[in-house]
Amino acid sequence: MSPTVSILVIICTVLSIAGCVWLLVLTARKSPEDLTKDPTTGHIWDGDLTEYNNPLPRWWLNMFYLTIIFGAGYLIFYPGLGNLTGRLGWTSQKQHDSDAQKTRARFASAYTPYRMMQFEQLVHEPGAMALGQSVFVNTCAGCHGSDARGAKGFPNLTDGDWLYGSEPEVILATIGMGRQGVMPGWKDAVGVEGVAELVAYVQKLSGNLVDDTLASSGKQRYDMFCIACHGPEGKGNYAMGSPNLTDQIWLYGGDSDVLTESIANGRNGAMPAHSAILSEEQIRLVSAWVYAQANAGARSTDEPTPESKGTAP
Repeated sequence: MSPTVSILVIICTVLSIAGCVWLLVLTARKSPEDLTKDPTTGHIWDGDLTEYNNPLPRWWLNMFYLTIIFGAGYLIFYPGLGNLTGRLGWTSQKQHDSDAQKTRARFASAYTPYRMMQFEQLVHEPGAMALGQSVFVNTCAGCHGSDARGAKGFPNLTDGDWLYGSEPEVILATIGMGRQGVMPGWKDAVGVEGVAELVAYVQKLSGNLVDDTLASSGKQRYDMFCIACHGPEGKGNYAMGSPNLTDQIWLYGGDSDVLTESIANGRNGAMPAHSAILSEEQIRLVSAWVYAQANAGARSTDEPTPESKGTAP
C-alpha cells in the first residue's frame, strides 16, 4: 500500500486501541455522587424484575485489558500496522515457503526408491504406480477425471490415442512444460458452404456415410487448407499435436454440429505446465502412471472380440 494509506492505517489502529482503553477506564470509574444514587436504572418488569446499573466485574475488565495488551504486542512483533513488517519479520509468503519446503522434504523420502529407476521399470512397480496415481488424482483429475478418461475438450488418457506421441520423453515434456493446441477457424477463408464441405470430408475420413459430392469438394479444400497439419491421409502429426481424423476418437465430438463449430471457429486448448507445481520425481511417476493406463487401454482395445475368436453363439 502507499505510504499515505499506511500512515492512515497506523493512526486509525492506534486510536482504536487508545479508545478501547479510555472506554474501559471510564466504565470502571465511579464518582462519589454515583455511590449515593439509586443503583437501578428505574426499569422494572413484571413487578419485581429490576434492571441494575452495576459496574463491570473486575475479572472481566482485567481480561479486556489483557486482550488489549496482547493486541498491542502482536502489532509490535507481527505485521498489522500499515507497511510495518513487525520485529520478527514474519510474512505469509515466508510461512508458506517454509511449510512447503517441510512438506517437500517429508515426501521426498517416499520418492527416493524410484529416483534412479528407468521409466520402463516404473510402470511395473506397484509402489511407483500408487504414488503416480496419487499425484494424478490430486493434480490432474480436475480436467481428465479421476479415472483419466477425460471429458469434452480434455483427452482420454486411457485409450492409447496420442496427440504428441507416446514416447516417455514426450509424456514427460507434456506434463512438465505443458502444451498449447490451436486449431484456426476457417469460416472466413472458405465460407459457410466450404465449412459444410470440409465437415463432410472429415466425416468420410472417419468412415461415416456422407454426401459424396460434398465430400469430393471438401477434399479439394482439405488439400488446400488442412493437409499441412493433418497430413495427406488425415492421420495427424505428432510434431504439431494435430489429431488423427481417420478414427472414431474425438476430443470435442464427431457429429456434424460439433465439427462445424470446430472448423468454422477453431479450437484453442491448453495443457498447463506442471514443472513449477510438481517435483521432477512426481512428474516422472505421474508420467509413468499415465503411460501405463494408456497402454493398458490400448491392449484391451486390441484384444480380439468373442466374435473374432469364433466363440459367438
